[in-house]
Amino acid sequence: MKVIIDDKIPYIRGAFEGVADVIYLPGSKTTPEIARDADAIVTRTRTICNEKLLAGSSVKFIATATIGFDHIDTDYCEANGIRWTNAPGCNSKSVEQYIASTIMVLAEKNGWNLSEKTIGVVGVGNVGSKVARICETFGMKVLRNDPPRERAEGSGQFVSIQQVMEEADIITLHVPLNMKGEDATFHLGNESFLSALKKKPVLINSCRGEVIETNAVKSALKSGQLSGFVCDCWENEPDIDLELLALTDIATPHIAGYSKDGKATGTLMSVQAISDFFGLGLNEWSPSGVELPLNPVFEIDCVGLTEQEILSKAILHTYDIRNDDRDFRSNVALFEQLRGDYPIRREFPAFTINAKNIAEKTLDKFKEIGFKI
Repeated sequence: MKVIIDDKIPYIRGAFEGVADVIYLPGSKTTPEIARDADAIVTRTRTICNEKLLAGSSVKFIATATIGFDHIDTDYCEANGIRWTNAPGCNSKSVEQYIASTIMVLAEKNGWNLSEKTIGVVGVGNVGSKVARICETFGMKVLRNDPPRERAEGSGQFVSIQQVMEEADIITLHVPLNMKGEDATFHLGNESFLSALKKKPVLINSCRGEVIETNAVKSALKSGQLSGFVCDCWENEPDIDLELLALTDIATPHIAGYSKDGKATGTLMSVQAISDFFGLGLNEWSPSGVELPLNPVFEIDCVGLTEQEILSKAILHTYDIRNDDRDFRSNVALFEQLRGDYPIRREFPAFTINAKNIAEKTLDKFKEIGFKI
């Protein structure tokens, strides 16, 4: 069999050695001619898997090593007997880390006591559920909004979007991109939504660019209806709106889920999916060579620090989002290169804290977050 693999997928080289012929290509270089006699494609979001690419091919299975799958024409695939899979939740802890760093930076900048803040988490799936949990660890009041889950599970832990709009100091979006239907999320952050916000919150978008309407967000920031905006996912990326960029508090080039751990997990899920489908016997395979962080063991002396300051020090040691913001603003035209050459980022469980003079309840919070002690 023949497998086409996007050569930017990390840790995958050698996975199919001895069981398949492999072609490694940049995602944008996968053409109908190359795909014609392939059995499977392993891709990222930059390979558009639609009729143009797949018509007349022998492709039977597409695995994308990403949570998102809007680059796959699923209707065409299903109508033509092509199975597909994504990697749900593979980078959920990476996005959790991204949001945690964001919140700590904003708290420092604005002098927030997080125990006095309410955050609305819109979309409480693999990612949103972890974001909600860590925000509760910070002492924040969390409003969970997820209409599909609420219909399936009941209203016990969920609130309406209207309550989020009325009560939240921060709103963070973690929804899929749905273009139609009762759970449509395309331009969820539009003029109607933004004009109804009661507390002039900070809005964070780290899910899909098209979930927000660019001009409406710009107007809300200029009028003060939004007190801030953090953006990782942009409409029309990599051709982003430079005026919106200038208005954002924190801007990054679609890297919220770019931890090495998340990438390794996405690769593992894709390889195992193809192995299961074709019976290749690779279920014991796992990625190797995942890089270690620069300083995986670090010390915090907690004397004179509040619990929030202690947690902030630890989180920003693992990942300080201000570095990505600075690099992006300096090299906006290099959107894709910044993603392709993204530096090593490891998630909380890759770090060990030597904590001195720490209260037991704060130590417990470190453990809840995932640190080793």
